[in-house]
Amino acid sequence: MTGSEGRGLARIKELFRVSGTPGKRDDPIAALLWMTLGVAGLSGLSGLAKYAGHQGVEPLMIAFFRNVFCFLCLTPLFFLRGPSVLRSGNISLYGVRVGFQLLSMMCWFPAMTMIPLAELQATSFLAPLFATVVAILYLRERVPLQRWAALGVGMIGAFIILRPLAPTFGLGQILALVAAMSIGIGGPLVKQLTATDDADKIVFLTNAILIPASLIPALFVWKWPALHVWPYLAGMGMCACLGHIAMTRAFNFADASLVATFDFARLPFAVLIGMTFFGEYTDIWTWIGSIIIFGAAFYITHSETAERKRAAAVAGNG
Repeated sequence: MTGSEGRGLARIKELFRVSGTPGKRDDPIAALLWMTLGVAGLSGLSGLAKYAGHQGVEPLMIAFFRNVFCFLCLTPLFFLRGPSVLRSGNISLYGVRVGFQLLSMMCWFPAMTMIPLAELQATSFLAPLFATVVAILYLRERVPLQRWAALGVGMIGAFIILRPLAPTFGLGQILALVAAMSIGIGGPLVKQLTATDDADKIVFLTNAILIPASLIPALFVWKWPALHVWPYLAGMGMCACLGHIAMTRAFNFADASLVATFDFARLPFAVLIGMTFFGEYTDIWTWIGSIIIFGAAFYITHSETAERKRAAAVAGNG
């Protein structure tokens, strides 16, 4: 192997390596760049999936092909790290997490064909609020009054976006809400997995398990996609892989409370894609509700980060 080839391989390994060096965490510019890249990737995934749906591909099949092509993009991890990337002591927890992720996909992709992308993305901002509810009910965490208030405010924002009493409220909005709830429930499970597994292994194993799990429902509606749709299906996998890896990197360079502020960029990306490619226009109420939900979610994320820092300081002094 030549020197340039060695340096190239080392650079690729660095891209897929989760940094545990404390000095590399305090870099908000790097976090901003990674998060923007991640948001762009996942927004591209949504646009490609919506196009595939308009071309007659069943949403359950879209979910399956998203997982297949995402896993294919992740296969370099296996060659770089070997069979260890397939081993974990928390396989049962992976199964639970995959169950909720599969539920979110089975709701997210159909909803994508029924409602505007901006409304779907705005509803997804509820996920951190649902995660807090799970922490309260399942993990028995004690929650201060301020966070209860933030939950209430976030639900008001959801009411503004979804408008359940309006004639436009239907199955698409319900599916978007269930998808956000499933994503929120899966959040605490990811935190539990990070105690023993690194981020790349979590992404790799999750997608490996998702392939057979998503194939089962897809078989009930199976119909081979048209030839011209396949590049878009492959593009979904690439966007998903890029998005998840980039967003994982963002959390390696800054605290969750700071990274969360960049997550709001999903809405402008969704508005741009929806307007440019699908002729969708976003009303002012979606923006107002999104800002309210995001503000509540940001407050909860910021307070959780502050609590962890205080707990770590107390443990260090003890």
